[in-house]
Amino acid sequence: MSRPAGNERKAAVRSASPLDGAQKPLGECVHLALDAYFQDLDGHAAGDVYRMVMGEVEPAMLRTVMDYAGGNQTRASEILGITRSTLRKKLKQYGID
Repeated sequence: MSRPAGNERKAAVRSASPLDGAQKPLGECVHLALDAYFQDLDGHAAGDVYRMVMGEVEPAMLRTVMDYAGGNQTRASEILGITRSTLRKKLKQYGID
């Protein structure tokens, strides 16, 4: 079975939504999670949202791709579309073996 390419691949990315148990596109899950975050602030100021989201999403993505690639950093870097040295830097940044 071949893998979808380009925009088809982005559209095919799915994540289980903790909010309703249904399968939703990843972007919608992020949207729903951020909406809930802002509602939970209850009037308090939001700050550093970009770093917060990237700090949650990026390591999860890296772990998942590394698992999919069987721990092969060269293959994982190709899947991610980044250089192997960038991948190694990010794995170290997040403490991922």
